Amino acid sequence: MQYDVVVIGSGPGGYVAAIRCAQLGLKTAIIEKYNTFGGTCLNVGCIPSKALLDSTEHYHNALHNFKEHGINLKDLKPDLSQMVKRKNEVVEQTTGGIAFLFKKNKITSYQGTGSFVDKNTVKITSDAGKEETVTSKNVIIATGSKPTELPFLKTDGKRIITSTEALNLKEIPKHMVLIGGGVIGLELGSVYARLGSKVTVVEFMDSIISTMDKTLGKELQKSLSKLGMEFKLSHKVTGASVKGNTVTVTANNAKGDEVIIEGDYCLVAVGRTAYTAGLGLENVGIKTEDRGNKIPTNDHLETSIPGIYAIGDVITGAMLAHKAEDEGTFVAEVIAGQKPHINYNLIPGVVYTWPEVASVGYTEEQLKDQGKKYKSGSFPFKASGRARASMDTEGFIKVLADADTDEILGVHMIGPRVADVIAEAVVAMEFRASAEDIARISHAHPTYTEAFREASMAATENRAIHI
Repeated sequence: MQYDVVVIGSGPGGYVAAIRCAQLGLKTAIIEKYNTFGGTCLNVGCIPSKALLDSTEHYHNALHNFKEHGINLKDLKPDLSQMVKRKNEVVEQTTGGIAFLFKKNKITSYQGTGSFVDKNTVKITSDAGKEETVTSKNVIIATGSKPTELPFLKTDGKRIITSTEALNLKEIPKHMVLIGGGVIGLELGSVYARLGSKVTVVEFMDSIISTMDKTLGKELQKSLSKLGMEFKLSHKVTGASVKGNTVTVTANNAKGDEVIIEGDYCLVAVGRTAYTAGLGLENVGIKTEDRGNKIPTNDHLETSIPGIYAIGDVITGAMLAHKAEDEGTFVAEVIAGQKPHINYNLIPGVVYTWPEVASVGYTEEQLKDQGKKYKSGSFPFKASGRARASMDTEGFIKVLADADTDEILGVHMIGPRVADVIAEAVVAMEFRASAEDIARISHAHPTYTEAFREASMAATENRAIHI
């Protein structure tokens, strides 16, 4: 079969790329090695983790906050199997929706592993070993990533697990040792902490969510500590062993002393590695970078071979589903002859703990490193009427603006529903709004978004009204 575009991988980047290509009139096919579409995000990442996060947040609120609201319950207990069942149903509905969209847009789908024969020919190998080939003018690599394994600490899928297994546990851990204080680990750690597990976070850096603004990490650590989560920062993990139902993790602290932590589960969440194995890149002359198996691309996300593009987790940049989606749309439009753009500085990052964490633009540390003159304004949610009404008063919003022009350079939030509130900041920064612009725009009362306006007021002339 001859196509205009063949996409390898049906995660957020791949399926969006395929749909956009089809919308633009290109004859499109997509290849997926697994039995369901959606990649990591829809099957074992973004969607299932949020389903469990929502379920456990409901339970936590019922246990700790409902009485204050005048709702009295008794004999309350979590049903992990039902939570997992509901999560699986959400995944099934979402991945089924992608299959529907492929049919709607007349996209041909193939089940199997795609690999290059040459720059215009892709071989598809099914699970049963059957092979067929397709040819295409253009190929988009969107194969995503897999959990990173430490060379000295192998996962077994039973007691030493990755995020994939953590989404399907049969029991609530008594003590989960969590290696890695990044987004994935903290989200899943908070799931089980809410259900009563003791969770110990072992992190190599001196703060959690270390790539985000430092103030966010400090505030989130305070919040998660209230759940009972313990943090061992500046600790280098050296190994782990399993004996029966006990996992023993060893680490060295900042002084070099050995620390031993015992639990019944160990979740390894130290990042993700680009999945490029088996693609046959050597057959077309594409070389991955030494670290992380990333595929180098140019400004059009085209590899060193004309007509072969790469998007999402397999190329440089943050491993985020919405980044991959934007890149999928971008490449489709490039292939169609359009001139799209992506501003990578304005791709927001979110942590779906509670309170949520969200950030876009430059951090305060980055501005200091650049020697950029800036001003800062912040507003605490404890001063928000809406937050007090919902009993969600932890956190704040911080706005960083250029000291001379007042243009917003970065916005950093931790608090209720900030995963949604951050979108206003992204829109503002795409249009190069000033802090005063936001300060003078009417915001509905009472809402969480008022905190963004108040923080912008604080950054403009230190004139926030409610603090």
